[in-house]
Amino acid sequence: MEINNKNIKSILSEIGVTPDINYGQNFLIDPEIASKIVELLNIEKSDKILEIGSGLGSLSHFLSSFDNDITLLDVDQNMTTFLKLIYKQDNIKIVNQDVRRTDLDGYTKIVSNLPYNLTTEIIVDLCLKANKASRLVLMCENETLLHFTSTSGKEYGPASILIHLLGDIKKEFSVPPSAFYPSPKCVSTVFTIDINSQSDRNDIKNTYLMCKDIFLNRRKTIYNNLKRYLNDDVLCGNILNELEIPFNARPEQISYKLYFEMQERIKQANGKDTSR
Repeated sequence: MEINNKNIKSILSEIGVTPDINYGQNFLIDPEIASKIVELLNIEKSDKILEIGSGLGSLSHFLSSFDNDITLLDVDQNMTTFLKLIYKQDNIKIVNQDVRRTDLDGYTKIVSNLPYNLTTEIIVDLCLKANKASRLVLMCENETLLHFTSTSGKEYGPASILIHLLGDIKKEFSVPPSAFYPSPKCVSTVFTIDINSQSDRNDIKNTYLMCKDIFLNRRKTIYNNLKRYLNDDVLCGNILNELEIPFNARPEQISYKLYFEMQERIKQANGKDTSR
């Protein structure tokens, strides 16, 4: 069923639902945008697809035209009950569950209009746990995207380091508030993350976990942060010297590639488990 600005209110009234801010429910009501988002998945015959936060099925409507193995996931039982009435194809599985408690292994393409209050948490989960995913097509608040695309500065941090080590992130197009019901107070952005199949997932995960610790004190120098993390000032000094990183540099001034090298040096030096 196509969801648009003409039928959204009657559907919500019929199923007795009021959009819940706790679930970040702003329903996409522009079919043209929904179609463009699904097209960005570049679905192939072998793909196993997951849609997170399916809601009333704005994207599901266009996904349902494919014969692939498709899972529609939503934490709100009202939504999944509605979807089960609409989509009865054998290839479509409808699940009432929080994505943070969902086994993501096996899905090759993932699409979502992310709940804005959980954007970073869910993206990190996808990057760490969706081990077979090759492309993510996601939507978030426009300003939030900087947390994932930045490679330096105040918006740069563990999440963007994780994404850049895994593959490539690209802004695709903006979505105005008028494309949703109810309308949010911000412009949204659709973006893609293409994951390199050759990425060393384990070492990247360990680098991310190390960076989470280091970025806890962004205003301190990398020397002080790394020394605290390692509890070894000699090893800390050796690693920074080897990588030609100034001792007084701040965490946000160090490239994601150097963080990966840093983690590699730690592993080589003493087999330290950086995933603590």
